[in-house]
Amino acid sequence: MRIHAVHKLYDERLARSTKPFLARGGKLERCGFCMLRATMCICASKPVINSNAAFLLVMYDDEVLKPSNTGRLIADLFHDTYAYIWSRTEPNPAMLSLLADPQWQPYVVFPAEYAEPGRVAEQVELAPGKRPLFVMLDGSWAEAKKMFRKSPYLNGFPVLSINPEKPSRYQVREASKANQLGTAEVAARIIDLYGESKNAEVLDLWFDVFRESYMAGKMNRMLPEHNAKIDLALCMTEY
Repeated sequence: MRIHAVHKLYDERLARSTKPFLARGGKLERCGFCMLRATMCICASKPVINSNAAFLLVMYDDEVLKPSNTGRLIADLFHDTYAYIWSRTEPNPAMLSLLADPQWQPYVVFPAEYAEPGRVAEQVELAPGKRPLFVMLDGSWAEAKKMFRKSPYLNGFPVLSINPEKPSRYQVREASKANQLGTAEVAARIIDLYGESKNAEVLDLWFDVFRESYMAGKMNRMLPEHNAKIDLALCMTEY
């Protein structure tokens, strides 16, 4: 089991909690890695991919503690994933150093309508020797908008946006609009835009595995005979 940035951030955030975090289904016995009901653990199905892309998850306070969070699915697959708790007044110095590291070319992933036109990028264009660092603002929609508005250290980076053609498949939380995607769904669209279409497909399928197992655990039911784990396994035979 590879311990990644979201696992570590979860432990750090939990350690400084002054009271228990009461998530829905908080009494369930959960896997400490995928956060699903123990009987629905998907860790053994986690695929291994190769990617030139990196992700920075800027997570709103207790987002990392929520079993329904899909940002951890990105960290499951993309080895170069970094995760920090957002702060309006005291941004993490390690996060600021990461954003300033010359090996990375950061892109803030957010709807173009909220950005100045001059910041909006239509595609990923890298300078020689650079790798993309996709900055994901991970929280509810209201929280993500707050992070976007109140993070001046992100203002100098281009904004990369997507226009989802299909409604979200994320049924774990209720969205205010049908075209508001889960964090992992957005990441898959961004990776596809970057040109790693196979990795986008794998992330989409990994999201489906999580969503299906989460809902089955929540409803205390078995997975269907043909389930997303089977589709993911078939996809990985062609990876």
